Amino acid sequence: MLPLQDITVITLEHAIAAPFCTRQLADLGARVIKIERPGVGDFARGYDERVRGLSSHFVWVNRSKESLALDIKSPQSAEVMDRLLAKADVLVQNLAPGAAARLGLSFEALHERFPGLVVCDISGYGNDGPYRDKKAYDLLIQSESGFLSVTGGPDEPAKAGCSIADIAAGMYAYTNILAALLQRQKTGQGRHIDVSMLESMAEWMSYPMYYSFEGAQPPARSGASHATIYPYGPFAAGDGKTVMLGLQNEREWQVFCEKVLLQPDLASDPRFSSNSKRSAARTELRDLILQVFSTLTVQDVIARLDEARIANAQMNTMADLWQHPQLKARGRWTSVDSPAGQLPALLPPGVASKEDAQMAAIPALGQHTDAILQELGITKLV
Repeated sequence: MLPLQDITVITLEHAIAAPFCTRQLADLGARVIKIERPGVGDFARGYDERVRGLSSHFVWVNRSKESLALDIKSPQSAEVMDRLLAKADVLVQNLAPGAAARLGLSFEALHERFPGLVVCDISGYGNDGPYRDKKAYDLLIQSESGFLSVTGGPDEPAKAGCSIADIAAGMYAYTNILAALLQRQKTGQGRHIDVSMLESMAEWMSYPMYYSFEGAQPPARSGASHATIYPYGPFAAGDGKTVMLGLQNEREWQVFCEKVLLQPDLASDPRFSSNSKRSAARTELRDLILQVFSTLTVQDVIARLDEARIANAQMNTMADLWQHPQLKARGRWTSVDSPAGQLPALLPPGVASKEDAQMAAIPALGQHTDAILQELGITKLV
């Protein structure tokens, strides 16, 4: 029996933040009923067609769910929602600001009738405050949270290559829902969860915030290098490939000079005798490192770094990640069904095998509508 096998989640969701949250609940065995607009569905279904005609975003965050096509603004939808919520444990929504409340689906409107229901709202800025009604997308929150100010190169900021603000909000919604379900076991009462994308990203930005405490200079944008530790970042080898390395302390710096650069005297060079000095002289030090690496292949460099026990990584592409030997060796790949047939899928982190997670199909739009309505005793939607 999976941990959430007796839990039912109703979700009014689109895009990434809420679907990522509820997919993880589904991974743990919850029954997740995804309510989608008839004929259109979650607009993430149309982001692209990269996975045999399906959207890459949708495939990622919507396995193991049931799709109910329902116009939640129609008169009959109230009856459907009432019957669904009477059997549900959790309601998740990331509709436009204020939309759930206008539909009578706020925690305040529902708690008296469904006292055990956990209601989780996910939004850009939260349910109150001066920014409450602002629209919020991932890139906008990356900007608003200050993430862009410390990410990128000296001349231009750069966004994260994945939906980091959505992921942050989805993770905090997920963990708060789990906590609320544990609390309900003690009190019998559901509770309201208000997750803000901005607050989620602000939490993740706390290191650069504290680094800039009381008006201090914030970390400089330094591309893929570390803003304050050096050498820590990408370095090209002689074959044109790149290795990522990271030195954290003076012991590692000495070993790096001895076993990787083969220049032990460099460890005591006064220009580089502390991290702050190395960081200040990073251009000069980078040239010295690249001079050595230019005579080696990337595998030669990695071999030296591994022998010296210096942290390193290859700068992989997406094609490399699909074939990553560590994921294969640990059996992290399985498959799930979909409207396009069987698709590869990663097991959730922390799950040991396919038997320990719900890895069911990605639903077609409205695929489960008739079955769910029949279960609710409603024969047909007008």
